[in-house]
Amino acid sequence: MEEEVEFNWEEYMEETGANAAPHTTFKHVEISLQSSFQPGMKLEVANKSSPDTYWVATIITTCGQLLLLRFSGYGDDRKADFWCDVMTAELHPVGWCTQNNKTLMPPEDNIYLRKAIKEKYSDWTEFLIQDLTGSRTAPANLLEGPLRGKNTVDLIIDGSVLELQDVSDPFLYWPVRVMQNVGGRLRLRYAGLTDDHQAQDTWLFYLDVRLRPLGWALENSFALEPPRELRSLRSSDWQQALEEARLDGQRSPLPLEVFKDHVDLPKHSFKTGMKLEMVSPWEQLQICPVSVTRVYNEIYFQVTLDDLSVDVKPQFVVCHTHSPGILPVQWCLKNGVSLERPRGYEGQDFDWADYLKQSGTEAAPDACFPDTWQNRGFAKDMWLEAVNPHRPAEVCVAQITQVRGRLLWLRLEGVVKPLSECIVDVESMDIFPVGWCEANAYPLTPPLKPVSQKQKKIAVVQPEKQLAPSQPLETTPVIHCQPVAMDPGAANGRYCCSKIYVNHRCFSGPYLNKGRIAELPQAVGPGKCTLVLKELLSMLINAAYKPGRVLKELQELEDQSWDCQEETLKAKYKGKTYRSTIRIVRLADQIPDFCRKVCMKLQCCPNLFSPVLVTDKCPENCSVQTKTKYTYYYGKKRKLSKPIGGEETAEGELAKPTRRRKKRKAIFVQKKRRSSAVDYTPAGSPQDSDEGEEDEEMALQSGSEGTSSEPREDHTDASSVEVTSSRPRRAATLRRAASAGNATGSQEAPEGRRRSTRSLSAYNQNNNKYQPPKGQDVQVEEEEGQLVLDRNPLEWSVDEVVQFINSTDCASLANIFQEQDIDGQALLLLTLPTVQECMDLKLGPAIKLCHQIERVKVAFYRQYAN
Repeated sequence: MEEEVEFNWEEYMEETGANAAPHTTFKHVEISLQSSFQPGMKLEVANKSSPDTYWVATIITTCGQLLLLRFSGYGDDRKADFWCDVMTAELHPVGWCTQNNKTLMPPEDNIYLRKAIKEKYSDWTEFLIQDLTGSRTAPANLLEGPLRGKNTVDLIIDGSVLELQDVSDPFLYWPVRVMQNVGGRLRLRYAGLTDDHQAQDTWLFYLDVRLRPLGWALENSFALEPPRELRSLRSSDWQQALEEARLDGQRSPLPLEVFKDHVDLPKHSFKTGMKLEMVSPWEQLQICPVSVTRVYNEIYFQVTLDDLSVDVKPQFVVCHTHSPGILPVQWCLKNGVSLERPRGYEGQDFDWADYLKQSGTEAAPDACFPDTWQNRGFAKDMWLEAVNPHRPAEVCVAQITQVRGRLLWLRLEGVVKPLSECIVDVESMDIFPVGWCEANAYPLTPPLKPVSQKQKKIAVVQPEKQLAPSQPLETTPVIHCQPVAMDPGAANGRYCCSKIYVNHRCFSGPYLNKGRIAELPQAVGPGKCTLVLKELLSMLINAAYKPGRVLKELQELEDQSWDCQEETLKAKYKGKTYRSTIRIVRLADQIPDFCRKVCMKLQCCPNLFSPVLVTDKCPENCSVQTKTKYTYYYGKKRKLSKPIGGEETAEGELAKPTRRRKKRKAIFVQKKRRSSAVDYTPAGSPQDSDEGEEDEEMALQSGSEGTSSEPREDHTDASSVEVTSSRPRRAATLRRAASAGNATGSQEAPEGRRRSTRSLSAYNQNNNKYQPPKGQDVQVEEEEGQLVLDRNPLEWSVDEVVQFINSTDCASLANIFQEQDIDGQALLLLTLPTVQECMDLKLGPAIKLCHQIERVKVAFYRQYAN
């Protein structure tokens, strides 16, 4: 056992009970995540049925390089929406077909679309003229060439050249090179400086108004000069550096789409001599009186710190209407914040009225300051990530200690006092949501002392084969799995994948609970490869009989040919938390191989989760495999043992039976509820008899929660009697299902039923209305209250599902199933949250309906799962 010391946001917030600031409060980050393609744009798509013809489609939404499209003619009907990959699909801007003499017509195999348009228009051209009038086409350079499919923020690559406005003169600009792009936060180096001048590098978010495209200054008649404080750093000609930067910029020009989200600054209303309050850029945690000392033009003005002392050196800064930290007079008084007196001010208490009268000046009117009370949803004690103003390259864990209007007081964790506190504006581009650094593979400065209030011990999953002491895991990074090495465009292009399907019918293997697998969504994605796979693996871990064991198996998965990123996954079992670093592939073309090898590692069907949807019969024919045969062919090339007297542990000793029994049969032990799901794992299921490979450190011995140490008499798939439900009454049903193959009966099952069930009498009278047709006999050994199906529910049509619902006490809901086209496959995938959300039912009717669905599931597992 080791105590967790590595900083993890999820654990940190769980232990402290802290709340993260909502992602939507960080406007600049939300914009940076948007695709270069915008919803509503139109483009021309090649028809699959006839590649030489095309039809117009509208972008509905985007996910990296994936576009959700809708053919023109469907209006608001989304039933035929389809995803396509910008990198592989044949897409063109509107007008391309006309220029290249290609035919524009709806797909020939889409009868519905053709008929809908023909009813209202004489020909396709007439329809397109009306449909395309006033619309916006997708940019051609985003559909072809090197920029194809990239997000806006990823168009900025290392070496890109921009122009940066001088911090002290709004009319001066100088070229800068992008040295690093971290999720849109750019490390910039002035042209003419070298690696020896890294200390002079500037960090700015790409949406900062000081950044302009190369050539912008000359087009707008501004001067190009290096900042005054840098001129002494270069002895040679600065003009030569300017020419080199221009040539570099011309060789790889920055697309203008980068600046599409830059705001145009509004005109200001300030006049020379006006006074206001301002968060001091020079002193920490101070708000000071300042004066407008110069108006450059209708956009920019200069404010200077009020200082009444003798021989003062003026401190000034260039501002505009949206400059963070400028506030109207009396703002501090109204918000209960201390205002610093000007140096040299003789009065003991500073009063704005007296000060304005003595100086003969006026206060800037409130109309000059837009949105001074807007807090954007930030609140005290929320957590976020923030740039350390004293070290701009450092991003720290931060807590909001105070919110006043549009100002936030932050405490930076991991920074020594008194430098750990600062004031930022809600519009600041130096604050980021929780997890931003991790998402962009950038180091985050954690708290100096990790929180350990509960002295919570966390078992760390260790690999079975330990590395040699001379090659510790921490100091031997895998070349293909560097977590920090992020290529440009990491969120796009080949780093995004479409859906990964969970094929519920496929063989689930010895580790995964088939009942829980059946409750997983049909697909995960589309999205960034690492995020989609991390979500999928987390779901598989939670669907395991013993999550820690699956985590351990995944930890050992690696392939030198993969381009990986390390992600931390965790599993909870018996009150303990197991955490392990898993290598996850980053490239879309490696996902099929990764999924297949994960399946092989977990000894399940290679198609259980895959980029390919298994609609009917699995190509592996996994449904006919027993656990022993399947594990032999697809697993670790060995048969599973069947001990007679009890399960054999790693030491060769017999584990104690969970309960004394007169006759050997499968037992189901219910110790406690875990996350609203009770496990009824059949005794001797393969994950318990896998040659005692359970790691002692993981504390996953036999006879654990929901399992028995006595073996089954056959090789029946454990999943055939596996059900996930919040009702303990399922125990009786499952006991009968498990003992159906035994020759001798027992009175203990009915006794168990009485112990674990509140009342079944209300259901027993009406629950057997759905009877098999004539000629099909009900099995006599079936217990009263169980459902017997004459046909596999996976093959039920919508009408048969409606017929079944009509036969239950939920008949009033049958019309919903008809309207939603729910067939047998969809019925078995319904869960309580899905029923509540999609059918808009109250809790009571939803629970009743789910009870009927559970009866079908249990009957399916008992009769057809094998």
